[in-house]
Amino acid sequence: MELNTPEPAKDRRVRRSRAVLMQAAVELVTERGTSAVALSDIAEAADVSRRLVYQHFGDRDALLLEAGLDLARRELLPRLANLPQTTGRDRALVVARHFAEHRVFYRALLTGPCAFALDRGLIALLLPVNRESLRQAYGDRLAPQAVDDLATFLTGGGAAFVTAWVVEGADPLDPEAFTDRLLRVTSVLPFADGGSALTPDREVRR
Repeated sequence: MELNTPEPAKDRRVRRSRAVLMQAAVELVTERGTSAVALSDIAEAADVSRRLVYQHFGDRDALLLEAGLDLARRELLPRLANLPQTTGRDRALVVARHFAEHRVFYRALLTGPCAFALDRGLIALLLPVNRESLRQAYGDRLAPQAVDDLATFLTGGGAAFVTAWVVEGADPLDPEAFTDRLLRVTSVLPFADGGSALTPDREVRR
């Protein structure tokens, strides 16, 4: 019989401190439009000591990176998971709306010191979503390795497309128009019609 033991108070405090710091980072970066926010300013906004920031994150860039990934985990992933009837356009539109909503914050990070790490981290978060979508679309017509490779290809390319839009797109960002652009791009790919144009199964499975 398993016992539900209470969570240690220290663990709750640690999570609470981290959450407050990440939220403060998001708010300050959004307010100032730059990732060049002093760590002391973030600590002050979160009402914690600088020592606590170093203890939890090590430095400012690590805090900003975690704040960006945490924002996607808290807001984007649940929205994707809760789509009632998922289509490719539904998923793409949810992603576009998330980045448009937080455009100032993400643009600051994607043009700052943690840009590469954030890009890699966001890809890692979205990769399982795309992998599962491909599994549902193709069933056993694709080998597991082919599904993984295709998911990696689509997620990496999509991330580059989103990054360019967030950084360089005209204000205000238009999620509907961007989603249409993305679908026009993917519609010309040979696997966009559900797999009929893919190489034969015996070749894909090699």
